[in-house]
Amino acid sequence: MTRKRNMSFALLITVVLLIPFVSCEDDKDGPRRENPADMPYFVQIDPEDFETTNITGNVFFPIDTGKTYIYEGEDEDGALVRVEEEFTIETKVILGVTCVVVNAREYVDGELIEDTDDWYAQDKEGNVWYFGEASREIEDGEVVSTAGSWEAGVDGALPGVIMLANPIPGIWYRQEYYAGEAEDVGQILSLYESVTVSYGSFTNCLQVAEWNLLEPGIVEHKFYAAGVGLLRAVAVKGESGYEDLVDIE
Repeated sequence: MTRKRNMSFALLITVVLLIPFVSCEDDKDGPRRENPADMPYFVQIDPEDFETTNITGNVFFPIDTGKTYIYEGEDEDGALVRVEEEFTIETKVILGVTCVVVNAREYVDGELIEDTDDWYAQDKEGNVWYFGEASREIEDGEVVSTAGSWEAGVDGALPGVIMLANPIPGIWYRQEYYAGEAEDVGQILSLYESVTVSYGSFTNCLQVAEWNLLEPGIVEHKFYAAGVGLLRAVAVKGESGYEDLVDIE
């Protein structure tokens, strides 16, 4: 591990740990901090600090190329939702880092409404970084919007961490950063949740609260199982709806 890597990730950890720890029992529906946007954010990326072959080291977010995760649920209107998330064999180089392309297709009542490519890379400490996305909203088979798209290194955008190598209850972290456009953050709530979905029943699951600093009134909780990945995403504040893992192909 290079000296530069230690300095750059230490800076990220400093940003995270400056947020005061507060018991997760204080507010199970949302963030523990009223305005985490007050904290500065900067990361320096060294491509030498990222894995190119051993990229399955994060137990809660395995990057398993060739696998497709299938989720089903309902949106806030009660419509049936299906998401197919494929960890493709394709890659994209961003800031010198080779990222895996994950294609997510969302269907509502059988109609494709969004087709997105997300770009992930794992560093040698096991943290999974999010380097951006190419988002395409679909209507009647045609792309009608690419809003929400961003790429690290372009127009001041910076990568964030989608999954920490060592989640610690109470801390928050930036998952993406494109000022005024993409500012999702996450906060670790628990490491000991029990979750049952169609795919199976799991214990000692990771629970994360996620919200967009640009829309702080909307909060989602996600649950992850070690060795599997995301099991459930459920809206808990400002919206309703859920998606559960039903199969891995």
